Amino acid sequence: MRPLNHALLAHQTRRHFLSTCTTGLGAMWLAATTGRVWGSGGPLVKDPARPLAPASPHFPGTAKRVIYLHMAGSPSQHELFDYKPELEKFNGKECPKEFLEGKQFAFIQGIPKMLGPQFPFKQHGQSGAWVSDRLPHFSTVVDDVCFIKSMHTDQFNHGPAQLLVHTGNQNLGAASIGAWATYGLGTENQNLPGFIVLTSGGKNPDAGKSVWGSGYLPSVYQGVQCRSQGEPVLYLADPPGISPPLRRRSLDALDRLNQQLAGEMGDPETLTRIAQYEMAFRMQTHATEAFNLSKEPASMHQFYGTQPGKESFANNCLLARRLAERGVRYIQLFHWGWDTHGDNQGNALNGGFTDRCKEVDQPMTALLKDLKQRGLLEDTLVVWGGEFGRTPMLENRGGNDNPFTGRDHNPGAFTIWLAGGGIKGGLSYGETDPIGYESVINKVSPHDLHATMLHLMGFDHERFTFPASGVPLRLSNITKAGTRVVREILA
Repeated sequence: MRPLNHALLAHQTRRHFLSTCTTGLGAMWLAATTGRVWGSGGPLVKDPARPLAPASPHFPGTAKRVIYLHMAGSPSQHELFDYKPELEKFNGKECPKEFLEGKQFAFIQGIPKMLGPQFPFKQHGQSGAWVSDRLPHFSTVVDDVCFIKSMHTDQFNHGPAQLLVHTGNQNLGAASIGAWATYGLGTENQNLPGFIVLTSGGKNPDAGKSVWGSGYLPSVYQGVQCRSQGEPVLYLADPPGISPPLRRRSLDALDRLNQQLAGEMGDPETLTRIAQYEMAFRMQTHATEAFNLSKEPASMHQFYGTQPGKESFANNCLLARRLAERGVRYIQLFHWGWDTHGDNQGNALNGGFTDRCKEVDQPMTALLKDLKQRGLLEDTLVVWGGEFGRTPMLENRGGNDNPFTGRDHNPGAFTIWLAGGGIKGGLSYGETDPIGYESVINKVSPHDLHATMLHLMGFDHERFTFPASGVPLRLSNITKAGTRVVREILA
C-alpha cells in the first residue's frame, strides 16, 4: 500500500473538491458568484481581477453617483418639515386612546400628552415648502429639493430600522445599497474605493458597520470607512524603513502567491483580496490628496463651516463633494445624535436637537449649492433622512413625563428629501394624517425608495439580482410584493 501524502492531503479541501470534481460544481459556483449585470447590449461578466471596473447598467441612468446623508437616531419631522397646525390644537392634552391601541412604542407607557410643533414654520421658495426656523440655510434651497413626507417602515428600533433603510432587510447579512451600486456600476476612479463612508457625531449608527456592508455580495463592494481627521485610513502610510519600491516588490510577491491559490482553489474572494491589496497601494498616494481639505480655499471653508483637523459633519460634506468630483460612486455620511427622547438635555428637542440642526444646516446646504454650481448636481443623487419618524405625543417613561421635551420612535411616518440625479425639485410628495402620525397618501416604503434610487442609477430593480443561497436576491426585497419606482418624483 502506498503511504499517504500528508502534504498533498492538506490541500484537498472542500473548495478543491468542488473545483475539480467531474460535475464542474466549482466552475459553476465561481461563474455564479462573480455575477452578471444585464445591460442593453447583453450580459456583462464581472471580472474578478477588476471588480470595480466601470460597467453599464440596464439603461442610461440620470444619477452617476450618490451622496446619502443619514441622520442616525431619526430627526423629528414635526420640528423640521411636516408642519401640522392641527397638532398645535392638541398640545398638552391627553392622547386619545384610539391613537395608542395596537401600537408598539420603544418607551411610551400609559397615557401620554400630545405635543405640538416646538418651533415656528414658514413657507419658502417658489414651491412654498414648509421648513421650521431650525434650518435657515436649508430653507434657501427648497426649490432644488423633493420632500417625501409619506415614508413609513415596519421597524421601531434603531438597529433593524437602519438595516432596513440601507440594506432592504431588517436582519443582518444583506447587502447595502452602496454595495449594490458599486457592484452594478463599478466606479470611475480606480485609485479610490467605489464606496466610502464618513461618520460624525462621536458614534457609529446603532446597526454598526453592517449598514455599509456587502452582505452576500463579494466583499470588495463593502463601504470603506474613512476619517475626516488625521490619516483618512489608518495605517495608510508605510512604516519607517519601508520605501514605496520595497512595498511594491512585497505586493508583487504576495500577488503571485494569491494568484497561485486562486488557481488551485477557485475562490473568487482570493482575487478580491488581490484587488484590495492593489487598491490600498494606490490609495497611499491618491486618498491622501483627496482627503486633504487644506487644498480648499478659505472661502470654501467659510461656505461649509468646516473646521479642518476636527471630526465634523461639515468636514464630511466638503469631503463628499471632493470625492464626488473624483469619481467615487457612493458616498455615505452618518451623523449621530438625533434620537430626541427628552430623557436628558443632550437628546431633547429643546436641547441637543437644536445643536444637531446647527451642525447640519449650513454644510448640507453648501453641499447642494456647491454641487449645483460645479455642474455635478444634475447627475449626483443626494438623499437625506433618518430610519423612522417621531410620535406626535410627548414621550413619557413609566407613565411620567420625561424631564425634557422629546418624542418616541414612530415607524408610521417620517420625511426624507432628495435632490439632483434626476429628481424633480420643488416638490412635496405624499401626506400624513392631520397630526403627522401615519402616512396616508402616496405612501413610500424603504423598498420603494431603493427601487427608485436604482432606477435613477439605470437599473430595473426586479432584474438586478445576485444569486445567493439558491435564490436570486435583490435590494428591493423579493419577498415584498408591490414594490414600485416612485415615478411621480422623477424629473
